[in-house]
Amino acid sequence: MESITKNRQSPEVLRAMIERAYGAAQVPAGDGWASELGHGWFNVAYRIRLRDGAEVVLKIAPPPAVEVMTYEHGAMSIEMTTLDLLRTQTTVPVPAVDFADQSRELCDAHYFFMPYIDADNLGIIADTLPTADRDALMEQLGAVNQEINAIRGQHFGPLAGPGHASWRQAFTTMIENVLVDGERRGVDIGWDYDTVRAVVAEHAGSLDEVTEPRLVEWDLWDSNVMVRDGKIVCIIDHERASYGDPLIEAGFAGTQIAAFGDPAPFMRGYGHGELTETEQTRRRLYCLHLLLIMVIETVYRGHTDTKQYDWARPHLDEAMALLGRTRR
Repeated sequence: MESITKNRQSPEVLRAMIERAYGAAQVPAGDGWASELGHGWFNVAYRIRLRDGAEVVLKIAPPPAVEVMTYEHGAMSIEMTTLDLLRTQTTVPVPAVDFADQSRELCDAHYFFMPYIDADNLGIIADTLPTADRDALMEQLGAVNQEINAIRGQHFGPLAGPGHASWRQAFTTMIENVLVDGERRGVDIGWDYDTVRAVVAEHAGSLDEVTEPRLVEWDLWDSNVMVRDGKIVCIIDHERASYGDPLIEAGFAGTQIAAFGDPAPFMRGYGHGELTETEQTRRRLYCLHLLLIMVIETVYRGHTDTKQYDWARPHLDEAMALLGRTRR
């Protein structure tokens, strides 16, 4: 996926980063030692072969001159914090961090190295798998996600703060930030922005049912899952994590909007039954939040085609309809 947030670097800069992380003896010579991993939507990531043949991945944050959406500020720091939480408090398989550099001395952004995971990306191979095999992996993902959500926070909202005393305050701030981002860049969401705000306000009472902040990823799609021999071996990309309601997790999105996929295997693995009426309302709000991001980020990321926008816009209408708003 092409995006102006991808902070590509020259071979000379990549070699300097490698030397700082692993030492001069590991700097590769010749050509063909670095290749870009093209599946990500936000950061650039390189697969790199070191001098001794070991393979690692280098992930670089967006350049500071590129405007990102409000919730994306400090995304790499959020990922570092989340990786540490998961590594120390769960059995969830996550990559080790070999080296991280926030000095901005070698390039204009934060970056870190991690070992290369020799496995398949579930998002890429899912359509090639027999249904039973794919469902088994999604059940595993449900169990993994439940373990992530077992981590309790001290506040609602961003991991590093500012925290909120209630989930209603945290979530309404999240979605308001997305709406302000859209208005600032004049993004056509197909609705008057204040109409969306009114819909959120009408249903915000459902958020008060959530009283305990839990660690949530809300971006744990199959494309962030690495699998090998029928098992999940690594969960990647933790940069959207915050403390909130586990129902905001991606695996529950299909309970309200079918285009997000069959949620049944994920929910079996998670151990979550059918959603109550109030839970359905909350999940519809989270679908609205997600689809607003999918529409608005196409402008921030400078997409060169309208594929994502064209997919997300009708489903944003669907989310609004589920919350009681249809076009006249």
